[in-house]
Amino acid sequence: MAQQTETITSHTAKSVVTDSFNRTLDLRKRSRWGESIIQAILFFCGAVSILTTIGIVYELGKESASFFTTQLWEQTNRTLQGSIDEFTTEFDVSTTGFSMEAGDIIRIGEEAMQVVAFNEGEGIITVQRGAQETEITSHRKGEELFSSIRVSLVEFFTSTRWNPQIGYFGIWPLLNATLMTATTAMIVALPLGLSIAIYLSEYATTRARSILKPILEILAGIPTVVYGYFALTFMTPLLRSILGRDVVEIYNTASAGIVIGILIIPMVSSMSEDALSAVPRALREAAYGLGATKLETAIKVVVPAAVSGIVAAFIVAISRAIGETMIVAIAAGAGPNFTFNPFRPAETMTGHIVRISGGDLSYDSIDYNSIFAIGLFLFFMTLTLNIISQRVVRRFREVYE
Repeated sequence: MAQQTETITSHTAKSVVTDSFNRTLDLRKRSRWGESIIQAILFFCGAVSILTTIGIVYELGKESASFFTTQLWEQTNRTLQGSIDEFTTEFDVSTTGFSMEAGDIIRIGEEAMQVVAFNEGEGIITVQRGAQETEITSHRKGEELFSSIRVSLVEFFTSTRWNPQIGYFGIWPLLNATLMTATTAMIVALPLGLSIAIYLSEYATTRARSILKPILEILAGIPTVVYGYFALTFMTPLLRSILGRDVVEIYNTASAGIVIGILIIPMVSSMSEDALSAVPRALREAAYGLGATKLETAIKVVVPAAVSGIVAAFIVAISRAIGETMIVAIAAGAGPNFTFNPFRPAETMTGHIVRISGGDLSYDSIDYNSIFAIGLFLFFMTLTLNIISQRVVRRFREVYE
């Protein structure tokens, strides 16, 4: 058989060649409109998702900046007890209302004043007029006093009391409740989800897998509001009957966390099973050849080989538990409470956002801006978990030939 040769023509730069029969072959890329359209659609979808994320972060950041930097004025429920002129620096106010301290900034009408001294019992206040370069004017009896509020990052991250309406901005009661429910959910979901994944991957027959898979998908498809009422009407009475009504209150983070754990079991089991199924069959056969049992093979060979995917599944599930809303809004409690007792009511960050946003909030009020600050904090929590997940996957990923 004659040896075939190919020659490259100089004017086409390796795009046109001739075979041994002197036939010209055009190897230049041909434009395919169908593939170009599909590529454009895929690029558009990716760009939309990225721009949407950027837009969400921008809005959260903008409103959160207002929460931390804008000077807000809140009612003190105190009024002037007599008219004052431009030269008055000490005057009477009503004895009921919010307390004030030296150094606070108050406002009457359009004029800002700095508090020098305040006798709360007698309702006598001494001020420095014209603070913040405002114009000094006279004021009539009955005008209301407003107090200046600025939120500091130190108070936000260190204080253990949250009530923006009266000037308390510590995020820890909401964060602590969120972490308690997420921890409870992980205690429930991680061992059960991993056990289900091991069974489906290593033990289940085709028939058993075809039955269990749809059941897990049904659990994942139930609306979370149904899970919330399940936690309130079933899980809480169950805990109260076991541990006692004096121990478990009607609203508590334990029942909410247990039901969140049930909610995310399908996520943990599905992602973990995918990681276990990706382990090559040759590793299992090698373990069997050395005399290992099926359990020993699953625990000592398959699970360590799939640890990167399993850890990633766990971290994604934790993010899902932290971001859960309706279950905690219904079953955990409706008021910030800094407690480590899982059987007492406490409000999570997402539950607080739901409760506050459901009321009549005025735009640019302290409560309105606090929602975005909590949302931005939640965003960075889940972002951190996702970054950790990616690094774990890259660090422990096993590549098999």
